Amino acid sequence: MATVLSRLDFQEGLQTLCVMQWIPVYIFLGAIPIILIPYSLVFTEFWALAVLALAWLAYDWNTHNRGGRRTAWVRNWTLWKYFRNYFPIKLVKTHDLSPKHNYIIASHPHGVVSYGAFINFATEATGFARIFPSITPFLATLEGIFWIPLVRDYVMSMGVCPVSKLALEYTLTQKDSGNAVVIVVGGATEALLCHPGSSTILLKERKGFVKLALETGAYLVPSYSFGENEIYNQEVFPEGTWIRFFQKNFQKTLKKILGLNFCTFHGRGLTQGSWGFLPFNRPITTVVGEPLPVPKIERPNKETVDNYHSLYINALRKLFDQHKDEHGLSENQELTII
Repeated sequence: MATVLSRLDFQEGLQTLCVMQWIPVYIFLGAIPIILIPYSLVFTEFWALAVLALAWLAYDWNTHNRGGRRTAWVRNWTLWKYFRNYFPIKLVKTHDLSPKHNYIIASHPHGVVSYGAFINFATEATGFARIFPSITPFLATLEGIFWIPLVRDYVMSMGVCPVSKLALEYTLTQKDSGNAVVIVVGGATEALLCHPGSSTILLKERKGFVKLALETGAYLVPSYSFGENEIYNQEVFPEGTWIRFFQKNFQKTLKKILGLNFCTFHGRGLTQGSWGFLPFNRPITTVVGEPLPVPKIERPNKETVDNYHSLYINALRKLFDQHKDEHGLSENQELTII
């Protein structure tokens, strides 16, 4: 019995470490070139290596806009399987995706950090290639990440691309069929709405992904990550208090400078029941719905975009209502779209 418990504790410890490393790795990889390249240029005899690094960056600058440089080895790291099991995270298919078409998989909700979208679409921990054979996923994220040496190579190795029209159009038109661009439609702004028990998403005025689908002929696919909003608690402080004043103004400043939103959240610590910034061990299940066929129209008018946007919303509501009961939501819970 003691041996079994020790093994369970060891597995839980590995899972926790694999989740803990996720954000710090990006910070560490980003800090290396930002610090070492200028230092080497000015203060050491290795300035030639720094010049070569900058020359390579200039030469390779547009790779992230042209399909990237994915590596199956990185996507299949055992690290991601421990990451998956921490929650756990699952990927569920409701319909096949034919390799004869390209797709825009719209992911909802954003959550605080989008753990579900990352593990399901940027790694093979939940078996995307097995569940959707002959489909190549490209998870779209902020373009600024690709301006940082090493970090850009790391995320490209997982099949991550910029959420820019240039990169998305290339993947959906210049490459063969069987590609699926994954866009977290609500973006970072939606993170402010992602409280436990909430099913509120930003979608009513988010129509760019629908217009892109019409311009490229890519089918629209709804997906919803049940449980994504349950893994962190957000704190909203009372109006009139100094901490609420600081919170609101810091949010505005961060949004203006970096285009990001700041939310005050917390999860668990290193041990169960403690306070910290690790996510709670609560299941996340990403359900991928039925593809919505979209015609290719070079310059779709507003009425056409609005029509397919409405069709998409109906498809997403249907997906949410069909699967909410089995994933911990009450049958009376509705998807709120703002």
